[in-house]
Amino acid sequence: MGKTTGFLEYERMDGPVRPQEERVKDFCEFHGPLDESERVKQAARCMDCGVPFCQAGMLISGMVSGCPLHNLVPEVNDLVYRGRMKEAYQRLSVTHSFPEFTSRVCPALCEAACTCGLHGEPVSTKENEKAVIEYAFEHDLVKEDAPIVRTGKKVAVIGSGPSGLAAAQLLNRRGHLVTVYERKDRVGGLLMYGIPNMKLDKSVIDRRVKLMEEAGIRFVVNTDVGRDIHAADLEKEYDAVVLACGASNPRDINAPGRDAAGIRFAVDFLSEVTKKLLDGKSETFKDIPYDLAKDKDVIIIGGGDTGNDCVGTCIRLGAKSVTQLEMMPKPSEERLASNPWPEWPKVLKTDYGQEEAIWKFGSDPRIYQTTVKEFVKDKKGNLKEVVVVSLKAQKDEKTGRMSMVPVEGTEKTLPAQLVLIAAGFLGSEKYVTSDFGVETDGRTNVKTEAGRHSASVKKIFTAGDMHIGQSLVVRAIAEGRSAAKEVDEALMGYTNLE
Repeated sequence: MGKTTGFLEYERMDGPVRPQEERVKDFCEFHGPLDESERVKQAARCMDCGVPFCQAGMLISGMVSGCPLHNLVPEVNDLVYRGRMKEAYQRLSVTHSFPEFTSRVCPALCEAACTCGLHGEPVSTKENEKAVIEYAFEHDLVKEDAPIVRTGKKVAVIGSGPSGLAAAQLLNRRGHLVTVYERKDRVGGLLMYGIPNMKLDKSVIDRRVKLMEEAGIRFVVNTDVGRDIHAADLEKEYDAVVLACGASNPRDINAPGRDAAGIRFAVDFLSEVTKKLLDGKSETFKDIPYDLAKDKDVIIIGGGDTGNDCVGTCIRLGAKSVTQLEMMPKPSEERLASNPWPEWPKVLKTDYGQEEAIWKFGSDPRIYQTTVKEFVKDKKGNLKEVVVVSLKAQKDEKTGRMSMVPVEGTEKTLPAQLVLIAAGFLGSEKYVTSDFGVETDGRTNVKTEAGRHSASVKKIFTAGDMHIGQSLVVRAIAEGRSAAKEVDEALMGYTNLE
């Protein structure tokens, strides 16, 4: 696979990025492609390692190691190295529904498990994946042909995020008549409104949806299932229903003063920014809704991808200052012995938003082991300050579990006119699960047998975050594909979906 000595001859190189001073002025994508000669070198670094953990996609110590889609990474890299881009796309598309999404937003689980990463830098598989899919689109290789024969079976998919789209794609290819319901005004779910445009340009979603529509998939937007239309109606009309609504119930911060004006959930904020950009119809996204954060002191509660996206977004909106609070201690800069390869590396990561904050404000925006103790309002009820407190790890004597508890006397007051809560999600929304009457587990995810997608109600299936809880786009796609196979088998008695 690749060049036998490629990993010894070539250093890892990622695609170029636009400089901070340029990219913070708009919401356009800022990651560029490698040139062809350099891309070939990067593919050459994929060694014939014998045991390619990159494609394993298994849980190790509760963390996913390798690609959940089981992409045959060495084979794709080998074809890229040999300049056979059409065959590389064909190989990739056997296991992957939407490489154009993951090659932009995935944290690259494949790279974290790459054998080259054990003693050096992993292969730039994510860059190679993006090169393959963009080559395929540029050369009209990406097709979504309508099936020659229809089965006569009708399937409704509720939610048009990555899991819903993946399920719809495979079920339509099998010949079933698929309708996708989306409560927002545009198709894409989390991809469209939960991820900023500079990370995933929305035209990338639109071009894929257009192909799916041309292949016979029907999309119904502005329709909130469970409110605008109900389970009983769908169960009469369709032979199967796939619930793929995501884990869209946000975790709140219940501190005094929570009712102050100026406190928002992060995804709601990101969604509003994206919608205003799209509604403004500016091809370069220069019609920026500055009013949402300009000249404000912003505090973001949460240190994950969504928190980082909020940092980058607020900088683009002209925030006066940006502070990001993280409950957990600062990670180590290198792997600890307790976190061996090929586990996901629990090391310090400085993402694009933090990089931009360092450039603009001169320091990392993150404050570790800290949370909000109180929100302070002015006389009009608007947020003006936040009282934060340091945290320490403490063992619960009854349960034996470690938890982060406040340290008395460490309170500090920070100015804040906007707080964005990016503290994760609790699971699915009750009005949907109640309408369908499906059982949920302790985390409010739709309950199924282990490794299965059929819910407690006949004809109802589930996939994605609504099934496994808040996770990654790549896991959602894998979930959608797996659910499609189970639905197909239930409808036809067997499945030939891969």
